[in-house]
Amino acid sequence: MRLATETLVRSFGRHTRLFASAEEFLQSGHIAETSCLISDIMMPGMSGIAMHDRVLALGYAPPTIFITAFPGADLKAKALANGALAVLDKPVDVDAIAHWLSVALDLP
Repeated sequence: MRLATETLVRSFGRHTRLFASAEEFLQSGHIAETSCLISDIMMPGMSGIAMHDRVLALGYAPPTIFITAFPGADLKAKALANGALAVLDKPVDVDAIAHWLSVALDLP
């Protein structure tokens, strides 16, 4: 899923950085320059929600798009209440990713 999402985002002409885990992203030194974060919610190790909470606690708030194979109203509500831009269900619609990337990156 990670590689497919990267390929899709690059096909829109966007630059990407790929991380194997939430922990790898948090240790990367690239949080401050992240203009949009796309993350699965369920990952080995730290969840996407926990990673997002950590990013916010560090004082950063990149627009965040979550992807999940386990959609649930409570999960979506929590993510959105914590500042996520969108929570998309798998399989993710290409037009939905394009739309939310545009919202995150193209608006002032």
